[in-house]
Amino acid sequence: MGTAERREAPGDGMAASLVEDRVPEAPDPDIPAARNRVERDEEREQGYRPLWVEEPAKRRRLPDPVRTAAVRAGLIIAVTLLLAMVAFLCTMAGSWPAFPMVISAVVSTVVATWSALDVWVTRQVWNQRNGVVSTPSSTARALRREKRRTRRQAKATERAQARIRRRGGTGQLSHP
Repeated sequence: MGTAERREAPGDGMAASLVEDRVPEAPDPDIPAARNRVERDEEREQGYRPLWVEEPAKRRRLPDPVRTAAVRAGLIIAVTLLLAMVAFLCTMAGSWPAFPMVISAVVSTVVATWSALDVWVTRQVWNQRNGVVSTPSSTARALRREKRRTRRQAKATERAQARIRRRGGTGQLSHP
């Protein structure tokens, strides 16, 4: 019991359950530290202990399209497992819906495989279009560079046309 304090129970000498955990609580940034300690002491006297302590996420959240595909795939796989179980039980019982259930379970397995592949492909496409900029040969970086180049050319062309219009058409070889 490394994180708990142990003490003897009165009378029988056996160890009692945990009294206090020694995990430090994260201070609330909105409450001054002195008030935080006072509140914690009051809560401990009342026997209150929080169920969990918030920790920062270790990984970033999935992009929206990837998360949507993953949720869809999870639901499809859950329904597939349910269908397969019902098909198995119908087959074992020898009931009449056994054949249609087996056919639907096979089709559902194909759809579940397709949805799992969809998650992988969506993730790869997202990374190629919007991420993985740290790699020098990144496609996303090349695409952004190309877009920047075309925007600059479009702005330069627009400025040149505006300059020609301001001059009243002088300097043009021919008029439309």
